[in-house]
Amino acid sequence: MEFDFDLYVIGGGSGGVRAARIASSEYGARVAIAEEYRMGGTCVIRGCVPKKLMVFASSYAGQMSDARAYGWDVAPGGFDWTAFRAKLDVELDRLEGVYRAGLVKAGVTIHDDRAVVEDAHTVRLAGGARFTAKHILIATGGQPSVPEAARAVGVMTSNEIFKMDRLPKSVLIVGGGFIACEFACILNGMGVEVTQFYRGEQILRGFDGEARGHVADQMREGGVNLHLGTDVMEMRAAAGGTWVMSTDGHERVFEKVIYATGRAPNTRGLGLEDAGVKLGRKGEVIVDGWSQTSVPSIYAVGDVTDRINLTPIAIREGHAFADTVFGAKPTKPDHELVASAVFTQPELGTVGLTEEDARERGPIEVYATAFRPMQSAFAGRPDRVMMKLIVCATTRKILGCHIVAPGAGEMIQLVAIAIKMGATKEDFDRTAAVHPVMAEELVTLRKPVRTA
Repeated sequence: MEFDFDLYVIGGGSGGVRAARIASSEYGARVAIAEEYRMGGTCVIRGCVPKKLMVFASSYAGQMSDARAYGWDVAPGGFDWTAFRAKLDVELDRLEGVYRAGLVKAGVTIHDDRAVVEDAHTVRLAGGARFTAKHILIATGGQPSVPEAARAVGVMTSNEIFKMDRLPKSVLIVGGGFIACEFACILNGMGVEVTQFYRGEQILRGFDGEARGHVADQMREGGVNLHLGTDVMEMRAAAGGTWVMSTDGHERVFEKVIYATGRAPNTRGLGLEDAGVKLGRKGEVIVDGWSQTSVPSIYAVGDVTDRINLTPIAIREGHAFADTVFGAKPTKPDHELVASAVFTQPELGTVGLTEEDARERGPIEVYATAFRPMQSAFAGRPDRVMMKLIVCATTRKILGCHIVAPGAGEMIQLVAIAIKMGATKEDFDRTAAVHPVMAEELVTLRKPVRTA
């Protein structure tokens, strides 16, 4: 059978774009890609990139305060969201252009339309056109998951934050994951009065317990009104915003309410199940180690598979797919020892096992420290950073590292290389410290604080 394309990619995010480019430019495949919104996907358009730029913007209030403590004559004014938003829009347009140019240069056909799967080898666009392909790749990512009752009131999600016309004076953020915590810190830094509800006993579920507690303490210290064990009981539109009653009985009108209560794989209405593709409980596409679905000609990468929902992993999965299917180089994406960062203020950088998980696998030693960093201590701020190593008591290998500090994301990237190579505690001990920097604590921790 003669197909229109060797590969049809549905979804123009990081994973889909990487797969399309590699399959076309490196392996000579005839490739098309469909994207219904904007090329670049969640990360570039409404996720990692604009969020990190907002993190940078929100940090300047604290930096100016420190500057005064260091002798600079600084007189900050209010934050101009309109000016920032305009420049942010220009930057996102530029990045989308870069993604498009990369696909065009690679020889990929672009369809700016919604695509659905009709069968194992056929894709239909919303405009009515149909195309056949030897292989189909699903790379549609995820979307915010919001309860229907909250949607009815008109709450915001992370998707809409970047498009606000102005900053609200007060905001309630519902959720305790990294998206909720990051935006709580961002908006707080921009001068918004931030309240955060999380129904669990501690924020950042799944991360190291000690690190979670440290981040929560520092968020409160920085001005976020964080309520744990608390959820929304009732809410409705009211003069000036949204009236909210919490499960602890408090009532309050917030100008804006933002829900960050998780994300769901973006598979609804794609025709996958009718085509024979098996989906999981949350709607995720079930794949094997090669990213292949239950239909041999259909593959999936990125957040839509709900494996490790990080942009660099989606990119690696997309590249591995292209190598395997079109490059005759069978490659499984590596999901072991993946480092990540939560861009709260201060940041949390993590790689490997949490202390809780490591305890279940065998005897461990825990090395940890918390201290006031030089820069903020001199400025008179009470900030404290935390660094922690989890060590296997028998092999001496570093099983996990957790850092809560300014720049933790930068630090954890470098630590992850050593841990990925199998570094031991003694390897860290043999490494001379760089002084005076925060990260020197990682190689000067001599005695375990506890064992298990």
